[in-house]
Amino acid sequence: MYKEYGLNEEILKLAIDVENELKDIYNEIDEICEYNSLKVLKAMQDNNISDMHFGSTTGYGYGDIGRDTIEKVYKDVLGAEDAIVRNQFISGTHALTVALFGILRPQDTMLSISGKPYDTLDSVIGIKENSSSLKSFGIKYEQIDLVNNEFDKEKIKKRIEKGGVKLVEIQRSRGYSTRKSITIEKVEEIVKLIKSIDKNVIIMIDNCYCEFVCKKEPTQVGADLIVGSLIKNLGGGIAPNGAYIAGKKELVELAAERLTSPGLGKEVGPSLGMNKNIMQGLFFAPSVVASSLKTAIFTSRMLEKLGYIPEPLYNEERADIVQTIQFGNEKDLIKFCQGIQMGSPVDSNSIPEPWDMPGYTDKVIMASGAFTQGSSIELSCDAPIRPPYIAYMQGGLTYQYGKLGVLKAISNMKK
Repeated sequence: MYKEYGLNEEILKLAIDVENELKDIYNEIDEICEYNSLKVLKAMQDNNISDMHFGSTTGYGYGDIGRDTIEKVYKDVLGAEDAIVRNQFISGTHALTVALFGILRPQDTMLSISGKPYDTLDSVIGIKENSSSLKSFGIKYEQIDLVNNEFDKEKIKKRIEKGGVKLVEIQRSRGYSTRKSITIEKVEEIVKLIKSIDKNVIIMIDNCYCEFVCKKEPTQVGADLIVGSLIKNLGGGIAPNGAYIAGKKELVELAAERLTSPGLGKEVGPSLGMNKNIMQGLFFAPSVVASSLKTAIFTSRMLEKLGYIPEPLYNEERADIVQTIQFGNEKDLIKFCQGIQMGSPVDSNSIPEPWDMPGYTDKVIMASGAFTQGSSIELSCDAPIRPPYIAYMQGGLTYQYGKLGVLKAISNMKK
């Protein structure tokens, strides 16, 4: 069957050697998975989850006990005061936009201390001119870049001491940059520094791709607000769309009133039959994230042995599920992404090609044969077509499916 699938013996032998090498690392991931599974299980039991919470509402969604209880479970799992978890959020970018517009007011200053955020926020912030951006509403944006993958503490300290910063934004995952993702330990350290200077500064974390990678979330180490997508980690590959915002109660309420309407906030928003999917997705999330991590680590070691440059390396600490591979040339990059598509359960006969995707500055190739369109917790790989030709791979609902998809991609590249 391996031969029929298009894998040669040389690649399979290398895979066996690599898996033997990774056993101890996989055991560590399993231990984290069990810890996070306990968090989810306890939260569901503490909130007395039962069949009645899987019901549906339409229209305004008043009195949706399932939706409201899901939000209680999320706040408990994430160590937050409150949470809003809704299918009305279209994406992580949408949830980030709602949070920023909900909190910031004209003449406020937003400071990003992890460099430029992900490309899709360029139009939201006003880095790319847009008449609906924060900038168009008179909200100012400043940026402090990382230095050697570390927060520039001196610059941050001076800027916070100067005053006038309403919100500090930290994007933990790397986006389409070459920097390392930001660990929870680094988040905790910088939060303590900022709060020691000005306790009123709001610290908001873009936590996309990072949930359940370790045992703590940013809201458990002092962050005021975290945002993430349900077609990434916490949806467990089951939630068909949606996102969450969790943190301080007053900040969550501001975001809720921006999503719906002032005076209505979290009281409205029909679940439209999604409660069970969202709850079950969270239940599976620790295991799915563990599978994605194993897939990423396997990919890192395999591609390193084949002479490419992965980041992180297989034995480095991880903050998210994203694995990058620097191919050094356009051909191998495209072939690898196309191979990921070939190794997918859905649309495996489609051949992705680079195209001008809305919200991105370069042509982008995206491979994602997923059950949910655009899902990043299912095995996917995308890349901007620009030197040094880096692919960004993430996901894997199970390790076995993830591994097979990666082996297909390597075989396609090596044909």
